[in-house]
Amino acid sequence: MREIRALVLALALLAAAVPIVAQSVTASGVHPISGRRFAGVMGWQGAEWLERSEREFEEAPNKALDALGPLTGQTVADVGAGSGYFTVRLATRVGKQGRVYANDLQPEMLKMLAARLAREKVPNVTLVPGAVDDVRLPPAAMDLVLMVDVYHEFSEPQKMLRSIRTALKPGGRLVLLEYRKEDPEVPIRLEHKMSITEAKLELEAEGFSLSKVDDRLPRQHILIFSK
Repeated sequence: MREIRALVLALALLAAAVPIVAQSVTASGVHPISGRRFAGVMGWQGAEWLERSEREFEEAPNKALDALGPLTGQTVADVGAGSGYFTVRLATRVGKQGRVYANDLQPEMLKMLAARLAREKVPNVTLVPGAVDDVRLPPAAMDLVLMVDVYHEFSEPQKMLRSIRTALKPGGRLVLLEYRKEDPEVPIRLEHKMSITEAKLELEAEGFSLSKVDDRLPRQHILIFSK
């Protein structure tokens, strides 16, 4: 019964959040290789959705990060960091010798994240204002780039992937968490899901190689690509 109530609440929040998004940044087309239609960007007005308590059992964030292996001392990027739900977890995992670059397109999200980092006393995070066609990360500096339910929203995915390749070290990893399009039971709008086939087609066209698919999460693929 608790899970049913949580699911109803989650669906209500999503239904409320997406129309706000559509008003701010609208998807502009389809991917030329996969034919996938781009979704609208999750607007800062929907930040409450990112922090919902149900996210723990819906997405199992710690399990997701466990799938990436040890991150101590690494330099990682949280692209589309939003209010920092994954950023602070990454900061703990990389430790004092590591660093997290938290990138977001929306200044309002970065303002929320800055307040969170100050409140929680997280020192090893650098905020990066992004662009729709460039992550604006330091070149050849990242061991890992993580995108959690973000890639499907890119309106310039090819340009963004090229800028991510530039930011990754040789052998660096790009990891996507995306809701499984193959599963009709996942209660998310179709344009906010991705299939393994779509991700593989789009990323391998930009020089990435799919090295692992991990489906330990309740609703999302963990797609690990190498440069």
